[in-house]
Amino acid sequence: MQISFLRTRYVWFRVAILFVLGGHPISEAADQPNIVLIMADDMGYTDIGCYGSEIDTPVLDRLAGKGVRFTQFYNTSRCCPTRASLLTGLYSHQAGIGLMTGDRGYDAYRGDLNRRCVTLAESLGLAGYRNYMSGKWHVTRHTGPDADKSNWPLQRGFDRFYGTITGAGSFFDPATLCRENQYITPVNDPVYQPETFYYTDAISDNAATFVSDHLSSTPDAPFFLYVAYTSAHWPMHAPQEEIEKYQGVYDEGYEAIRKKRYAAAIQNGVLDERWAMSRGAARWEAFEHKEWDKRCMEVYAAMVDRMDQGIGRIIEVLEKNGELDNTIVVYLQDNGGCAEGYGRASNSDKKDRFALKPFGPDDLQTKIWPPMQTRDGRWVRTGPETMPGAEDTFVAYGLGWANVSNTPFRGYKHDGYEGGISTPFIVHWPAGVAEAQIGGVVHEPTHLIDIMPTVLQAAGGDYPATYSGQPIQPMEGKSLLPLLAGQSIEREAPLGFEHHGNLALRDGRWKIVSAYRRDQPTKWELYDMDADRTELHDLASQHPEKLEEMVRQWQSWAERVGVQPWPFENKK
Repeated sequence: MQISFLRTRYVWFRVAILFVLGGHPISEAADQPNIVLIMADDMGYTDIGCYGSEIDTPVLDRLAGKGVRFTQFYNTSRCCPTRASLLTGLYSHQAGIGLMTGDRGYDAYRGDLNRRCVTLAESLGLAGYRNYMSGKWHVTRHTGPDADKSNWPLQRGFDRFYGTITGAGSFFDPATLCRENQYITPVNDPVYQPETFYYTDAISDNAATFVSDHLSSTPDAPFFLYVAYTSAHWPMHAPQEEIEKYQGVYDEGYEAIRKKRYAAAIQNGVLDERWAMSRGAARWEAFEHKEWDKRCMEVYAAMVDRMDQGIGRIIEVLEKNGELDNTIVVYLQDNGGCAEGYGRASNSDKKDRFALKPFGPDDLQTKIWPPMQTRDGRWVRTGPETMPGAEDTFVAYGLGWANVSNTPFRGYKHDGYEGGISTPFIVHWPAGVAEAQIGGVVHEPTHLIDIMPTVLQAAGGDYPATYSGQPIQPMEGKSLLPLLAGQSIEREAPLGFEHHGNLALRDGRWKIVSAYRRDQPTKWELYDMDADRTELHDLASQHPEKLEEMVRQWQSWAERVGVQPWPFENKK
């Protein structure tokens, strides 16, 4: 294959970078690397095999075994802010999505990506990349079929898009399903018509098609592919054959699975045995609906398993075309396990209030949670009398299993504790990971804000000071390439966190955290993360000067990025 000038111009740049780091050139090849960024939804620290799970994830395990696992990678604890930070290299508040996708009247909480940031696709486009996305967007408040599309994927740097504009919903009939800028349904999509539609499969298959089409039509250009799964976000939906694989696996209940995961995570090198496991959040023996709850986790495991299979199809396309060695494949998750209770109460008493009839092929599913119906007109059921999995069910897996997902940590999605903000991060790049690092782990604290500088350095791209005539805020993070070469990074500022009034700051071995409590003053806790990463021993009273110093650091960060005290009323 003839390698274009665009793909060869950066080889000396990359060699020079590694020379400065004291290593060998990261690649004999002269290509700009392709970049595949894969993100899962609402999954905890030990939900994949190589981090301690019993769930079958051979593809991710293989990527980790031939790549690098990060043990202290941080997100923002919620879907929209994580996506905003991931896409822009900024804290989510700086990108305009400090909360979710509603406009609260403050610049940091507009619920829409602002124009003082650039996306990964926009910045990589300047370096000659073609950009593709399959999956969940969820960084704009403009979501209707006739809405302002200026913050939809094609208007923010992507060349092709298949997926959903909003954040959750049925896996069999997702709301806001789009191809490019056009709303579609699983029935009327002219491009993708599987025998049975399942959104996780659709995301995987369309992503694999984008790669295949790119390598056939524009093989001389590098590509960036962003794959944003909704698995394993509620509702618990999965194909029956996948669910059956996990029947009986969770019969022992929450604590037994937590203990097995804890031991496996230590053995796998992603936990330190000095860190005691946090207390269980729910008592299995006291739970009334055990068969129902076991089924919830069986479906959850099936969702993760099916996602891993789909990732395998994307990897297979790269392998068949000889592109895997020169492709950076990154896997991460948007937040920790979700303890939200959607669908866990019965809705059977509401069914008679609605007159249901089947949808036509062009009728859009408008609901992302109940009350809702299937395309063929069936009522979508919730509550303990509803065994989850099928398209006419809508159930979340609940507190007990979320606690299992986040083993061994405290906290959940929304929180500033490790269970909310720390999840797996895998980098596979045969041409770019030092031989001594392959299959290893990196323990340095890292963050979503580090992805933009990492991929731009690897691609030889420049982060723009202006874009489309607008001044752009500087990147916040640090390139992770030195860590792939076995070196370290020096971070000039602590890592800050805020969501829904849940606050945290990580500075080296120290972390402060405050959980929001309605009508109560902010109470800060202090933890030594080297000795106690599971946050069981609050040292605030023993180190008051350290606590005061870090609270000042957090306040300075919060003022700089635009954090507002929670709760706040709309300024509009």
